[in-house]
Parts: sequence; structure tokens; C-alpha cells
Amino acid sequence: MSAIVRPVLVLFFVLSVVTGVAYPLVVTALAQGVFPAQAAGSLVARDGRVVGSALLGQPFADPRNFWPRPSATSPTPYNAANSGGSNLGPTNPALLDAVKARIAVLRAADPQNAQAVPVDLVTASASGLDPDISVAAARYQAARVARARGWPPAQVEALIAAHAESSRLGFLGEPRVNVLALNLALAAAKR
Repeated sequence: MSAIVRPVLVLFFVLSVVTGVAYPLVVTALAQGVFPAQAAGSLVARDGRVVGSALLGQPFADPRNFWPRPSATSPTPYNAANSGGSNLGPTNPALLDAVKARIAVLRAADPQNAQAVPVDLVTASASGLDPDISVAAARYQAARVARARGWPPAQVEALIAAHAESSRLGFLGEPRVNVLALNLALAAAKR
């Protein structure tokens, strides 16, 4: 019996050290050496203070700012510890009610806007934490943001164009805008 137990225990100990200690330390050190900003969470700092992460959405409700995709995390929106979709299917009446309510909020905030509401402004992403919106969603909000700031619409449109990112690898996804980066650019811009 001990001839079987001893090798099993040694193998268990060796594999625990290799996979539970050595491998994570090597991968962490490699990531911090090659991709230090990403390994630290892609944190965004302004005036020496961390204001968010480029990888996580955050709530913006001021009409002077661009609004992100809705968050599916509850009870706190954009809670990275509670990442996950709403799991509401397209035939679920709760999803339809939520979308209608979100459209009503967007229409109330900008009653002059007769454009179709981009789908990413009324539906949450699969993680509920998406930091990006489509360029169409940013343009949909441009008139409201310009009016709230007292800026010419062309100035807001120029900021959107400057912060638009193309599809990943030229074909994955659609062009997008990071909401935090865009709102920080708004805050830094002078009229």
C-alpha cells in the first residue's frame, strides 16, 4: 500500500507546486515584463489619480457626457466582481420591457433626436461590463452632448472621430469608441 501512496503524494505535491505556484509566478512575471499596463489592469490615470480602467465600463448619467451600454450586473452597475449577462432571451418580455424603458430614457434626454436608437445603447453586453460603444451610438448622442456643453456639434463629432477605433484585426467586430476615453477627452477639451 505504501508503495502506491508515496508516489501519489509526491506527484500531488510536485504538481501542486508546479501548477499552483511556479506557473502562476512565471506567467505573472512575463506579463508584467512584456505588457506592464495590461497586466496592471489597463488603468487610466488623470492628474496622477486612477479614474478607471480601459477594459471596464462605468456609469455616466450626466447629459454632458457620453453614456455607455447598459450594465447587466446587479445590484451595482458595472461591478466587475459580478460580471455576467442578463440571460434574457429575445422572446423574454422582461428584455422587451427593459429595452423600451431605456429607449424612453434616451428619448427624454434628447427629444429632438429622431434617429433610430443604436441597439448597443439599449442592450447590455455579454459581460455587462463593456467599456465601448459603437461609433453609431456615439454619434447618436453627439447632439445631446454638444447642446449640454454649449459646443458646436462639429467639435463633438471631431472628438468621436479622433477616438474611434477600427475593427480588431480589420474584421473582428465593428468600429467602436471607449466611453471613458471619450468622456475624459471631453473634460480636457476647451471650447
